[in-house]
Amino acid sequence: MLTIFSSNHRLHHGSELKDGAVTPSFENPQRAETVLARVHSTGLGDVIAEQSFDRSCYVAAHSERYVSFLENAWAEWTATGKTHDALPLVWPVRDLAIDLEPGFIDGKLGFYAMDAGAPITGGTWEAVRSSANVALTGMQRVIDGAHGAFALCRPPGHHAAREYMGGYCYLNNAAIAAERCLSQGAKRVAVLDVDFHHGNGTQNIFYDRPDVFFASIHGDPHVSYPYFAGYVHEKGVGAGEGFTANYPLAKGTAWAQYQGALKDALARIVAQRPDFLVVSLGVDTFEDDPISHFKLTSEDFLRMGAEIGSAGIPTLFVMEGGYMVDEIGINAVNTLQGFESRT
Repeated sequence: MLTIFSSNHRLHHGSELKDGAVTPSFENPQRAETVLARVHSTGLGDVIAEQSFDRSCYVAAHSERYVSFLENAWAEWTATGKTHDALPLVWPVRDLAIDLEPGFIDGKLGFYAMDAGAPITGGTWEAVRSSANVALTGMQRVIDGAHGAFALCRPPGHHAAREYMGGYCYLNNAAIAAERCLSQGAKRVAVLDVDFHHGNGTQNIFYDRPDVFFASIHGDPHVSYPYFAGYVHEKGVGAGEGFTANYPLAKGTAWAQYQGALKDALARIVAQRPDFLVVSLGVDTFEDDPISHFKLTSEDFLRMGAEIGSAGIPTLFVMEGGYMVDEIGINAVNTLQGFESRT
């Protein structure tokens, strides 16, 4: 399987506010490097660099003003004399103005953020743009005839919504890839999110649309980040009603329970007869992941990949979460090899 990778991911690593303390982010450069090393050591396939794509590809999934914010946030932040990571100060909750963009960077950071886990640094925009281009390059290869490809994206993207960042995510790589399919003539695309955390950003982008079917298997939001999305009753609105499916699962979920949700999600995806499938591949469902609480083993990721492969749909895998344990590379590549074993 072809892997697409950009060394520009190394330009981004900042701090996050977590558990009441500002600490270096769990989402660090070594994650991608560990996965890449496993790709090479297993002989998974060729590794290529990303192509350049027009920013209109990002705006297709987001908005002009949000993309402009990401491009310019660091310059606006440093213009105030600050040189440390930019994090939000205040959020527009409940009855506060939620549509009017502030004119000052402190306000903009809160306006365009869901949490304090997506810092802006001097290298963030270049890393984020390259990550989206990695996904677009992989998607174009699948559109052009490859049955599968792996976009080794970093930073990840599935928590980034149309107009907000959060959870280490800035541009929604999976959504941008899905929009690319539609712009190239696809009638319908499916997105399957297997990250431990609900893909709230992807759901937000496609929630009122029937051309992208979105399914997410994740930790129960009653007790798991992002807390405010991913419940069973969230099924889409308007023209998109019935095109969102959520599978919140309990703490301690192991393969026996997970497989049932995966089979059901895939059956619903196949019933939609999509032209392409985008998989938001988070491997933080692993039993030893430091910030999650499912119990999948490394062997279970082979099984997961085989289940996805059995759907028989041209598929782009987009790297999402999975935090710094040695097995992150094993688990990501096991999924890809399991997929290839069934195609």
